[in-house]
Amino acid sequence: MNQVINCKTRFIHLGLIDYQKAWDYQASLFSKTLEVKKENRELPAARQQPTENFLIFCEHPHVFTLGKSGDEANLKIKKEDLRTINASFIHTNRGGDITYHGPGQLVGYPVLDLENFFTDIHRYMRTLEEAVILTLQEFGIKAGRIPGLTGVWLDENHPKRARKICALGVKTSRWVTMHGFAFNVNTNLTYFDYIVPCGIHDKAVTSMAAEMNAQQDLKQVEAVLKDKLEQLFELVLI
Repeated sequence: MNQVINCKTRFIHLGLIDYQKAWDYQASLFSKTLEVKKENRELPAARQQPTENFLIFCEHPHVFTLGKSGDEANLKIKKEDLRTINASFIHTNRGGDITYHGPGQLVGYPVLDLENFFTDIHRYMRTLEEAVILTLQEFGIKAGRIPGLTGVWLDENHPKRARKICALGVKTSRWVTMHGFAFNVNTNLTYFDYIVPCGIHDKAVTSMAAEMNAQQDLKQVEAVLKDKLEQLFELVLI
């Protein structure tokens, strides 16, 4: 399907929300989109219904999530001790290994029908990364990519100094996406000490606050990132 220019996408901000509740919510949108696509296959083109697109922003209470291909050994704290740090642990169906979500982290869940945009998962992932890279650039932080590793990195060309500022992990079915990115803005980085982030042993994790030596205005970062996503995906947030 050709790209739909300026495709309308509903923006939803869930605020600080339990990870499981947010997962259930985006899963319901994901399932409804798949159902519309299934029904459309049985209908002539003139009667087919358009699919909706959604962009969800939120924050989560302290939680470690493990992707479907991840290794639970990368959780370095015993599960029974998680309550001592007010955290939980959840197996999820996204790609990737283990990561941390917590207050001050901007989490984005695009639930998009890529047939409304472009049918290329690699391009989708790189476009999400590019939106974060361009957002950081607006705040004077130079970021980039490391070949073979997903996410957004600082000092990406210096293996010993490279550190991740945004992790990605998605699930797709019939070109519909869910899950997404976790962008460290004011994140408490000490929680990453309890895991091997993304299963990568030799790379550090950082945040905008750590790099700029000051807490950042999360709403301002959200506004810039929304603008970059609109530009790169050629969508209109409503």
